[in-house]
Amino acid sequence: MNLISLILLPLLTAVAILLARSANQVRVVALAGSALQLILAVMLLYFFNEEKAAGNTAAIFFEKQYNWFPAWNISFHLGVDGISVSMILLTAFVVIAGVLVSWNISKMTKEFYFLLILLSMGAYGFFISLDLFILFFFLEIAVIPKYLLIGIWGSGKKEYAANKLALMLMGGSALVLVGMLGIYFSGNIHSFDLVKLSQQHIPADVQKICFPLLFVGFGIFGALFPFHTWVPDGHSSAPTAGSMFLAGISMKLGGYGCLRVATFLLPEGAHEYANIIIVLSAIAVLYGAFATMMQKDLKYINAYSSVSHCGFVLLGIGMLTKTAITGAVMQMISHGLMTALFFAVIGMIYERTHTREVNDMGGLLKVMPFISTVLFIVGLCSLGLPGLSGFVAEMTVFVGSWEHADIFHRMATVAACMSIVVTAVYILRAIGKVAMGPLKAGYEHMSDASWNEKLAAIILLIGIIAIGVAPFWLNNLLDTATGEIMNKVAGK
Repeated sequence: MNLISLILLPLLTAVAILLARSANQVRVVALAGSALQLILAVMLLYFFNEEKAAGNTAAIFFEKQYNWFPAWNISFHLGVDGISVSMILLTAFVVIAGVLVSWNISKMTKEFYFLLILLSMGAYGFFISLDLFILFFFLEIAVIPKYLLIGIWGSGKKEYAANKLALMLMGGSALVLVGMLGIYFSGNIHSFDLVKLSQQHIPADVQKICFPLLFVGFGIFGALFPFHTWVPDGHSSAPTAGSMFLAGISMKLGGYGCLRVATFLLPEGAHEYANIIIVLSAIAVLYGAFATMMQKDLKYINAYSSVSHCGFVLLGIGMLTKTAITGAVMQMISHGLMTALFFAVIGMIYERTHTREVNDMGGLLKVMPFISTVLFIVGLCSLGLPGLSGFVAEMTVFVGSWEHADIFHRMATVAACMSIVVTAVYILRAIGKVAMGPLKAGYEHMSDASWNEKLAAIILLIGIIAIGVAPFWLNNLLDTATGEIMNKVAGK
């Protein structure tokens, strides 16, 4: 399978959107393009599994390399492993759901959908890049649309939120760039190629300098404490699809970068700073959970909840065990699906009630049974109910963390586990106030979800339930890739 199609398809879709003559044509083109992206992602999963079943033991599948700037050893080097495939599949699910829930966007429709599709292209390019320079290029492509989506189509303090997001993420990008250049100039080969660099031993003193730069840089994208402050403001001000993309895709770029670039290339640096990562992650998990309890706005509830859930990702990476790292990737996928669906439901409710304040709502189950049911399911996924993806992901992180027998790691694991109780409190309280009880005056004639909203919710629910009920297909998909990372971490 030619991976370049994952970049060309969104690009062609974006061009077709610009050529469309009406808002309806724009919507149809965007939906068709995102549907083709989903089909392509599913095909990639199928061919990947077929290659593995045929006995292919390569670390990277469908590898292609095109020389771009030989003087600096920069090449358009593409390839995927199990982690990349899972991230691409997640992106495709969130993209089509985001297009569907934005069906009623009337303000600058063409520009809105163009930016959404451009964001997806940046994500696909990031996940398939095996050259650090090209990876960084696509990382930046995925930043610019977010600023515009919040600044133009956002609500509330949108200018403040957009500027804060842009400045924080640009700061993270700067750290990533410095770390990459440090790796480039430290070795004998002077290359940005991820595969070549992984085969070289980067000096320990270089790793100790470059690792925190790369991990913190990517960590800012992934809501690493204390650099998470852009998340609540950005999520709360973004339009519904923007929030879905931010939480469902963009934050996963950070987690993927921390794992694929920082930890994989700089294992000695990972060991050096592992305890600090664990402490910061445990703080993020607990802080995010307790901060969520104080929120009354549904978007802020989900935003601070995302800080807590993304803490599990970084906690799993910091533990440096195969099970914990597998759990971290599972958590990225689970959180991407779950939080995208949560924001989609919040957008549906806001469109009808014109408020996101929990205390202003009540009894919505009576007039919006579908939306309220989906809200219940995604809330139960967030608190880790068995049978849904949240339970599988978080339990895998906890089991992997518990493999360390010392008191430090055990205490960090127990502290992270405590957040589940807090999560249950704020989730059940919020859902109870929104959906249960007497129906608030003025809500009697509210409509339930439209066809496009139902389809978006069902697509994301399929992913959540597929992982929750039958997680082993995902575990098998990730097994080889996480094994390669652990071999590097273990010095093999």
